[in-house]
Amino acid sequence: MKRILLTFVLLSSLAWAAPMSHTARACVPMDVQQVIVVDYRSMLNYPTALALKDKVMPEPLKEFERALKSVGIDPEHDVEQLVFATYRQKDTLKLMGVAQGQFAGDKITARMVKQKIKGKKYRTFTIYPMGNGLSMVMVDSINMVFGFDEIVKTSLDVYDGYQGRSLNANTKVTDMIGSVQADTIWSVLDTTGTQIMLKTALGEASELADYESVKKRLQGSRWGMTFNNGVQLDLRVESSDSLSAGALATLIKVGVSVRKSSGSASEKAALEGVTVSSDAKDLRLVFKADDSKFKDLLNTELFAAVSK
Repeated sequence: MKRILLTFVLLSSLAWAAPMSHTARACVPMDVQQVIVVDYRSMLNYPTALALKDKVMPEPLKEFERALKSVGIDPEHDVEQLVFATYRQKDTLKLMGVAQGQFAGDKITARMVKQKIKGKKYRTFTIYPMGNGLSMVMVDSINMVFGFDEIVKTSLDVYDGYQGRSLNANTKVTDMIGSVQADTIWSVLDTTGTQIMLKTALGEASELADYESVKKRLQGSRWGMTFNNGVQLDLRVESSDSLSAGALATLIKVGVSVRKSSGSASEKAALEGVTVSSDAKDLRLVFKADDSKFKDLLNTELFAAVSK
């Protein structure tokens, strides 16, 4: 229970985001578990967002930044948007990404030639190695798909309509995207992804009979995060009925209350900004804090434990 708030914040730490482009949707396979969008340009405008990035930047993002630099691309100046997606393939979870920016395909090719990096043809595309085991391909002049070689090929198959269907065919996920993509940060999770997130967040409470009953009725979740005036995280979890949403809200309220009584001063101050409620079939958790309180929270032992 004590990890409830920080787990939600950690899940948000991958992204400072914007609307997902049509091209990115067309590159992501249909069977997604989670989609996270990163707006690099907006991220640079918010010191609190940068503090969060520096504290818990995920390894896939670190690897991608290093790989971009290896081919002469400066993420802070050239990249505008990053999309990370996890999807299921043959009972295995895969991770892929789409980067949007002023790359200009001909300039990328020229850099590769200058550095004597040879690409391999895949139908009408050319896939280039980036280092750190990653590969990349320009699907048009501003959109780059990256990931392990077989994942890049799967994405191109989907994009071309050669094999498999894209995220655009997953109406459940795209409907959730439509409700959050105007936020500074947003992410969506399918049913399985939501169950995993809440199990981690609830800790020991996820073993209770009440949660086991509610878990079967979860439909998906989405969250939005803004940094314009302090930090605000707005999470909504969809369930099948209002009773399930109410029961889940009760479990989370208990977890927040327990942490308030046992946490550090910084944690207690941050938790004062948490409200939990149920709205029809949705659980809603809202976290608000000013920049100083949020930065204090980043340095607590609780946050360190969750971020490992």
